[in-house]
Amino acid sequence: MSDAAQPTAAEVRAAAEAVKTALDRHLAAVESRSGDDDPAVYEAFNELAVAAEAYDELLYDRHDEVTPFEIPGAEDALPPYTGPEEPNALSVLIRRDYAVVEPQRLLAHARRVEAVDDEEGSGTVHGALGILFGEFEPDEIASRHKEFGLEEGDSTLWVTASDEPAEPGEWLAAPFEQADPARVVCRFDVSAVFDEDLDDLDDDTDDDLEIGPVRAPDEEEDLEPLDADR
Repeated sequence: MSDAAQPTAAEVRAAAEAVKTALDRHLAAVESRSGDDDPAVYEAFNELAVAAEAYDELLYDRHDEVTPFEIPGAEDALPPYTGPEEPNALSVLIRRDYAVVEPQRLLAHARRVEAVDDEEGSGTVHGALGILFGEFEPDEIASRHKEFGLEEGDSTLWVTASDEPAEPGEWLAAPFEQADPARVVCRFDVSAVFDEDLDDLDDDTDDDLEIGPVRAPDEEEDLEPLDADR
């Protein structure tokens, strides 16, 4: 890089100050959080991630030096948010993965429901799943998954913005075909991958700091095709 293209020392210093300010705001938001999904915490988190990445780039361009900050998922980018600033409608897309680890327990629960509701089909795992997911709300399945012989996998929830509500029955034939990552207002991910990242940090003798994952509209992360609880 030529000298003319390099950032100035003042620009690098300003970026460092922006990181300090973002750290203070993030700590303040965490200390005053109203719950596990406090939007102020996520907003402060995103601001800290952006400030850290900008400082890292300027520091490298000016001094050929790096920081211990790492922003995961930057190479697998979701597009920037392009939805309305004040959405008139929302869609909530949910995917939760489960493994059937105790099929006999699953079948036993389905037979209990079948005895009460005079259902049919609890003799197979396929039929038992249909009975249980027809009887219980998805959130109850999630909270009682071990009781039903299931093991949780990854999960994700997308809140997407729409200009107008869909007409009744409009998207039922292909409910996730038009899911647009560029209209994600916010998202919440749960994965064992994040737990492994924390374990790596605990074992890291170099005190490396990882910031992630960043939420939309700045979040940049690749996902499996969306599914939903029904």
